[in-house]
Amino acid sequence: MTLSPHIVQAYKDILCEELLPAMGCTEPIAIAYAASILCHALGDEPTAIRIGLSGNIIKNVKSVIVPAAGGLHGIEAAVAAGVIARAPERRLEVLCALDEAGRARIRGYMESTPITVRELDTRHPFELDLEGERGSHTARVRVLHRHTNVVLVERDGENITAHYTTDEGEDDAHRADRTLLNVADIVTFAEEVALDELRPLLLRQIELNMAIAEEGLRGGYGASIGQMLYAGGTCDLRTRARAYAAAGSDARMNGCEMPVCILSGSGNQGMTASVPVVVYARAWGADEDSTLRALLVSDLVTVHQKTGIGCLSAYCGAISAGCGCGCGICYLAGGRFREIAHTLVNSVAILSGTICDGAKASCAAKIAMAVEAGIMGYDMMRTGHQFYGGDGIVTKGVENTIRNIGRLARDGMSETDREIIRIMLGE
Repeated sequence: MTLSPHIVQAYKDILCEELLPAMGCTEPIAIAYAASILCHALGDEPTAIRIGLSGNIIKNVKSVIVPAAGGLHGIEAAVAAGVIARAPERRLEVLCALDEAGRARIRGYMESTPITVRELDTRHPFELDLEGERGSHTARVRVLHRHTNVVLVERDGENITAHYTTDEGEDDAHRADRTLLNVADIVTFAEEVALDELRPLLLRQIELNMAIAEEGLRGGYGASIGQMLYAGGTCDLRTRARAYAAAGSDARMNGCEMPVCILSGSGNQGMTASVPVVVYARAWGADEDSTLRALLVSDLVTVHQKTGIGCLSAYCGAISAGCGCGCGICYLAGGRFREIAHTLVNSVAILSGTICDGAKASCAAKIAMAVEAGIMGYDMMRTGHQFYGGDGIVTKGVENTIRNIGRLARDGMSETDREIIRIMLGE
């Protein structure tokens, strides 16, 4: 079956919008990006800052280390680092602009500048509202739905948003329609699409994410889940795949300054969807084109699942990416729609409902288990085993099961999300 040019272009656009470089956990980096815009709009460093955040952003910033900030973590550190960096054009790599002198100033600025944090009463899982002042001047920055989706910039009450939103693709009117995604078309797209246009994007994903995974295996980051699993290289292939993916998260959650290629707005999801597929491809001797086509399956299946779930929720996004990587590995082994559909249903049935309690060192362990679920789902399919409609939230048809996952995460776990945030804030 040949896809329509409309579908092919939409899928290409989705990949271009999703596979972006970022240094550090994307929620604190979104805060740093907004703070950098605030400083730029104000014309100088604010002498007082007020920041309102949705609970999900607070959850993901509370415990993770901000890169290039001398081991500091939390909201105030992200704000201060962004102000000092003052490079909004770098977007999610804003902290790459910090030189040694800038890094040395972060702690002092944070300690000397009143930074007031409040939780927003909002229905939006991702919302950030930042206000600053210096002398008689004020500025405001608002980011909504996605990490770089700047919807408002003001200076002294004047709307200057247009100066900071020059790229199409951030607002909903310009973004590709993700509701066009379905597993059958994803597999056909991966088989048929000419790779020339997508090759640089996918090779960058491999380069960035494998590099930070290897750094995680070398360094003693966080709880060193990747190092523990890797055991000096004596582990089997499935454990090696889990170890590499976990090691990338070990490094990223604990201050490593290497960039990653994100997916669904998350570096952890970007690594989980890609690194295990690459580990299997190299072990099996797959050529470059086969590896890239398998990555297309993993990336797009991950985004497809996340479309119904949303950007941030109580549902751990690494699970979706782990299920995606299982589908990519299945494609590498010669599986096509039927086999990939069974792999995905098996995978989502294993760990669905795993909670997201913020970005932190333990994300690496969740990633390891998410990859295990993806590989187990593939192994079940390969050996003739599967879960059937009526087994819990699994229902007949892969698309119906994906819709159930979205319903569970978006609607069913909404109160769970609020309770997680209350627990984390000590309420």
